[in-house]
Amino acid sequence: MSEHAAVLDRDLDLPPPYSLVILREAGNAFAHACAIADDRGAGTLVWVRRYDLIEFAVVMEPETPLAEARLAIYAGIDALADALATHAPPSRPVSFDWPDTIRVDGVLVGGGRLGWPEGTHDGDVPDWLVFSAMIRAAVLRGPEAGLRPLQGALDELGFEEIDPGGIIASFSRHLMTRFDAWNEDGFAQIGRRWLERLPKRVEEHVRIAENGDLLISRKAGSAERRSLLEILGSPGWLDPATGTPWL
Repeated sequence: MSEHAAVLDRDLDLPPPYSLVILREAGNAFAHACAIADDRGAGTLVWVRRYDLIEFAVVMEPETPLAEARLAIYAGIDALADALATHAPPSRPVSFDWPDTIRVDGVLVGGGRLGWPEGTHDGDVPDWLVFSAMIRAAVLRGPEAGLRPLQGALDELGFEEIDPGGIIASFSRHLMTRFDAWNEDGFAQIGRRWLERLPKRVEEHVRIAENGDLLISRKAGSAERRSLLEILGSPGWLDPATGTPWL
């Protein structure tokens, strides 16, 4: 049995209240989770079992209007970053591009996305949210790493044994911690943690608005507001033809 097959054969150790749905290699975790969210409910985690791409989605049931509930993208991305950091070499820091892209040591490895029922308005409480992620674990085809220095995979970045199930299980626990903190103390702590992984520019002051927009104030006096709602509609790190990360 190959090392990749052995890793995939391990059980996915999810804590309560998660329930697992496994798809074959050609499955789409995000689309499937959105399709079954009404029936399966909160805590459903959909996992596409493949060794080259860590792909999964989790269903959530928010209690706040969509304008606030979509802040969950920050909790999900930060939880995934902590899961990756646990397995990453110490010299490979995990960072973000706003709002949904994940880099390891500056190299694009994937990101997350957020979905909700079609027709839900900012003032409506969504019946469900789906947070989904794709992280490139291994490159099966394409140019050599030197020809794409800012795009890559975990196996090229010194991750010795890539265990998709272990990373997803770690994510599931970190996500619960994020939501516990959110419920007890509000979103501010999660926002601060997320901003710590955003590359710093000394001439800018960056914060997250109540609806998730990114607010940038510059010493020169200019200001910029980037809409979270607009960018969540089309994740820039995904290839629209294949639905997989640009790698």
